[in-house]
Amino acid sequence: MESLPKGANFQRAKFLWEIGLHIASNPQTPYYGNRDMCITVGSGSGEHFRPWLRMSTGSPILAHAVVKGELEAAMVNPSAFLTQAYRGTGLFSEPLPVRVIANYPSWDRFVCMIHPRTGLRSVGEIKEKRYPLRLSIREDTTHSTRVLTDQLLQVYGFSLADIESWGGSFQLNGGPGDKRRLNALHAGEIDAIFDEGLVLWFDEALAAGMVPVTLDEFAFEKLQAIGWRRVLIPANRYPRLKTEHVCIDYSGWPLYTRASLPDEDAYKVCDAIQARQSEIEWETAPTGIGQLGQDTDATPLDVPLHPGAAQWYREHGAKV
Repeated sequence: MESLPKGANFQRAKFLWEIGLHIASNPQTPYYGNRDMCITVGSGSGEHFRPWLRMSTGSPILAHAVVKGELEAAMVNPSAFLTQAYRGTGLFSEPLPVRVIANYPSWDRFVCMIHPRTGLRSVGEIKEKRYPLRLSIREDTTHSTRVLTDQLLQVYGFSLADIESWGGSFQLNGGPGDKRRLNALHAGEIDAIFDEGLVLWFDEALAAGMVPVTLDEFAFEKLQAIGWRRVLIPANRYPRLKTEHVCIDYSGWPLYTRASLPDEDAYKVCDAIQARQSEIEWETAPTGIGQLGQDTDATPLDVPLHPGAAQWYREHGAKV
């Protein structure tokens, strides 16, 4: 990889990038706080800045801003929310003309863990028994896991508010491996965990006696119709998981745009990813940059590639 230019303007840009990255990555900032970044490339040579390419992290519903032209691209976690935007399901009342530029590889699952002491053998039994469940979930009500939890419980005909009305309570967390969750788990103060980010808590929950509960077939069918995938966690993927478990996919961080973005702009973004791949912090090392345009276990792809991106992948040997 060639080094970046050493000119003063590039040094200034890197200076600003490092400031923004440090502030946005403050672990004390809540998930609904100022922790997202919008990277804007454009021209500041005149009285007004003229943006050309604006890329942001943020919530799934930023898809509206991308389609309206307020942003050129955004990243979302996981891929299923972009599928909902494309289909006009779940969070979205109508289909949006979104297209994928690159799907950052991230293998993950969403699991419902329940302790056997509750006597609950399924999510449906929570409602049947009106069980006062002590449930561990995220504190940010807009977080993607809370959206999925709401969609999941709706399929079963109840809500988080219903759990509270039955005498249940919520142990709230920032990230999936929040110390508050782990402390409550070890103290026996929670009955269930509904979350992703399994590497941070799943094996500890197994050690504490919790059991992953598989959803009913009708629930899988309704969630798949929205845009969620039914997948497996292989046995021994985690040390204490002795049998495979069927659950919901939470993989992929697609960088997406609108269908009307010029092909050359999407092409340039793919070029940039290849050029800077050694500087990117990969969660799951890709098999090659071509994987970012393919449907794989870590890069689920249910939304079409942008034509400019598809051209780039084809020209660089990827089957798309």
